[in-house]
Amino acid sequence: MFLRSACLTALIASVAIVDAQVLLDRVLARVNGTPVTLSDLRAGLAMGLVVAREGELALATEQWVQRQLLLVEVERFPPPEPEAAAIDQEDVRIRSRIGPAFAALAAQTGLDDRLIRQSARDTLRIRAYLDQRFGVTVQVSDEEARAYYAAHTDEFRREGAVVPFEQAETAIRQLASAARRQATIDQWMGDLRQRADVVVNPASTAGPPARP
Repeated sequence: MFLRSACLTALIASVAIVDAQVLLDRVLARVNGTPVTLSDLRAGLAMGLVVAREGELALATEQWVQRQLLLVEVERFPPPEPEAAAIDQEDVRIRSRIGPAFAALAAQTGLDDRLIRQSARDTLRIRAYLDQRFGVTVQVSDEEARAYYAAHTDEFRREGAVVPFEQAETAIRQLASAARRQATIDQWMGDLRQRADVVVNPASTAGPPARP
């Protein structure tokens, strides 16, 4: 009888420990039914997959939601598989960003070597998919280039003076092209998000993003 009671007490204690560990995490959103947790976000922040400052948990959550939506599209219309060498390079970049915080991050979020490499592969596949769908560069007209120049004059100052359009035209066209491409992607992402089943918990995204 005593042995059974002791075993029961140990079982209850172990469940309580598990419950306490679960409570340390929380679901911030769901993407097509798949939960996005605080641990996901903490790992994403450390790996550089999400970029947000303290107090911007809602922004970080939205970036992670978008990443998950992109991965769904990648699975539907897969681009060519990235080369192992490219994955290795991205893996190294992620690890260098994490740095000495890896041990603490692994303990707190469950991040491990497999997840880092998977994240590296996913990042490359997303880039390849976007390049495949929207092209690497977008042609801009003279009017668009000059409109970008007029709207971003401060970007073309040298020693306090504005560089003439003709002298900076190559850079202007590159920046205008990148901006137009990103605007197209942003609009497409908005449409993609509207079609998906995304539920964000406002109460869970009200605080700052926790960092390791």
